[in-house]
Amino acid sequence: MDLHFQDQPGVIASYALDTGDGLALVDVGPGSTLGALEAGLSERGASLSDVRHILLTHIHLDHAGAAGTLLERLPRARAYVHERGAAHLSRPSRLLTSAAQIYGDQMERLWGEMKPIDPDRLTVLSGGEALRLGRLEGEALSTPGHAVHHLAYHLGDDLFVGDVGGIRLDIRQTPRAPTPPPDIDLPAWQRSVNLLRARDARTVALAHFGTFPQAAAHWDGLLGTLERDAAVVGEGLGGGQTLEEITERFTEHLFADLEAEAPGLSERFGFACPPWMSVQGLARYWGRAAVRGGGERTRGEAG
Repeated sequence: MDLHFQDQPGVIASYALDTGDGLALVDVGPGSTLGALEAGLSERGASLSDVRHILLTHIHLDHAGAAGTLLERLPRARAYVHERGAAHLSRPSRLLTSAAQIYGDQMERLWGEMKPIDPDRLTVLSGGEALRLGRLEGEALSTPGHAVHHLAYHLGDDLFVGDVGGIRLDIRQTPRAPTPPPDIDLPAWQRSVNLLRARDARTVALAHFGTFPQAAAHWDGLLGTLERDAAVVGEGLGGGQTLEEITERFTEHLFADLEAEAPGLSERFGFACPPWMSVQGLARYWGRAAVRGGGERTRGEAG
């Protein structure tokens, strides 16, 4: 379902599955798009009251912001989340404070309200758990790289991969990794890709945006662009460039690639994944790598 984030189509998706025991939603978007979620369910002959399971790939506001409000309205529903994200859903003040440092007075307009969740309403996962939701069977998979608490869900023939599967707004576009701070980890991301590409699935469902065939080309493309994007930032830092200079060069390379693949795509992509945020996340990653003394080794592992 298209959540029409900020009235823009094709930016944030939520997925609904009939389990035979009510609906399961994979990611629910921010509080600001709750109306679009309700409308999407209605278009499919369903309603929020049919929801029993809320599967969260991670706790970032564009994926999980509406979860607390939904559970407040749905006393029979549960949310599923990684163990390292669960506390932030029960006590979201720290998460919201961190986001407010970035978005300032735009928080309410962009994300709406994020309500806390009673810990008893959470099914806490670490990855590797078998899931049985009504007649639907599947598995939760630990897939860090974009976030330390990131999960993917293999349900039936489909892989729901949140952000670790990249951003792909057009079938012609090579997937690109969203790399905002604070948790970017390139070797972990590669391991997650290797795990996901080996799954026997038919489709890959992205939060940003839509479903694509489970194919080597998707994963090869994602790792290739991730390596190139990381190199632009790493080389800029190594050359003493400022973050502003690096962001300018990064954006130039990114938008040139996107326009070559699909004219007009760069504007849509820049809205879905602002380049400056990706630069900041990669710069933080390289800074941590340098502190560990493994910068060069880590660069090699990212490819």
